[in-house]
Amino acid sequence: MGRVYVIGVGMTKFDKPGKKPGDYHDWAKEAILKAFEDAKVSMGKIEQATAGYVYGDSTCGQRAIYEVGMTGIPIYNVNNNCSTGSTALYLAKQFIEGGLNDCVLAVGFEKMERGSLTNKFTDRTGPMDKHAILMSELAESTGAPFPSQVFGNAGIEHMRKYGTKPEHFAKIAYKNHKHSVNNPYSQFRDEYTMDQILNSPKIYGPLTKLQCCPTSDGAGAAVLASERFVRSHGLEAQAVEIVAMEMATDLQTTFTERSLMKIAGCDMTKTAAQRAYAKAGVGPDDVQVVELHDCFSTNELVTYEALGLCPPGKAGEYIDRGDNTYGGKHVVNPSGGLISKGHPLGATGLAQCAELCWQLRGLAEARQVPNVKYALQHNLGLGGAVVVTIYRIGFLEHYNRSVSLMRTKSEIEKLGSKL
Repeated sequence: MGRVYVIGVGMTKFDKPGKKPGDYHDWAKEAILKAFEDAKVSMGKIEQATAGYVYGDSTCGQRAIYEVGMTGIPIYNVNNNCSTGSTALYLAKQFIEGGLNDCVLAVGFEKMERGSLTNKFTDRTGPMDKHAILMSELAESTGAPFPSQVFGNAGIEHMRKYGTKPEHFAKIAYKNHKHSVNNPYSQFRDEYTMDQILNSPKIYGPLTKLQCCPTSDGAGAAVLASERFVRSHGLEAQAVEIVAMEMATDLQTTFTERSLMKIAGCDMTKTAAQRAYAKAGVGPDDVQVVELHDCFSTNELVTYEALGLCPPGKAGEYIDRGDNTYGGKHVVNPSGGLISKGHPLGATGLAQCAELCWQLRGLAEARQVPNVKYALQHNLGLGGAVVVTIYRIGFLEHYNRSVSLMRTKSEIEKLGSKL
């Protein structure tokens, strides 16, 4: 199996539906061209492409990618609910890992409607009918949006089982809103007090409005390459290696153990994470920065434990110690996460990838986490699929040399200005 590297990333700013100029293909073009510029490649180098989106007619991927060139390459349209972006990335990685290609594009985009997510096809069985039936047996069903009930109930179960408080979920939202202030790509860049978060409109269970991600418009892209391509094009100094990438879907325990946290995907997250750690030869203590699928603050909390960032039942203590932010054990969602950055479904996984590549390459500016060696990505879609990815700098000796040269150049420029 060949090694796979991310050699370029790009994304648009995420915006409230209806506010972003242009259309989905314009946003995809912007993200792709930014990734191409970063990777120092053109469309002519791309051998295959994957395009992730949830809302749109068939072959929107072609319409989007045609904006940057029509070279006749295979283009695969991908839909895997909220994990669509990472699924597109996962397929692109497999093409290179399996030796089929040396350079592949993954792009994700979404043009969304305002308001909460709903089923679009009401004349057939929904993909989550079994999840919904079991949840109705375990918890009271209300008129709240279905996703908020799924993840709100997961939080309620955690509270009952471990004594977690509503303030713990609010602290997660506080953190993510605070992080987003430094992210120019974020849909929202406002900092809120704990009182503002706790007293914002109630949605379901412990969830208030400021603890829920918004719907969004936007796009993200990544260019992946083989080791041969990286070396032949002199891209070692910027190549980020995907050392492990695992996808998992629902297990029998989603239904047999009658757990609201498992309905929300905790078991498949745990399964994918364990596989990824084993493949990478590292553990959660080796990771410095995490982009985690915080569609709701409750999901971020239960996922800390599923990813092994803290022991089962200890997420509240993990939060209270500040282990999920700068100065703590891990920095979780330096981008602001879905809660603040936004959640255009097809783009989210690619945006997470971009943030972690910038963190590893030292390009995250005010969001930069110090001394990043390993980065972890978690992208979850109900129904279900989860993708867990571990990244590191691909060619450390080349990266260190590049950083040293940049520092020397900066010092020379500072000296010159003084003279």
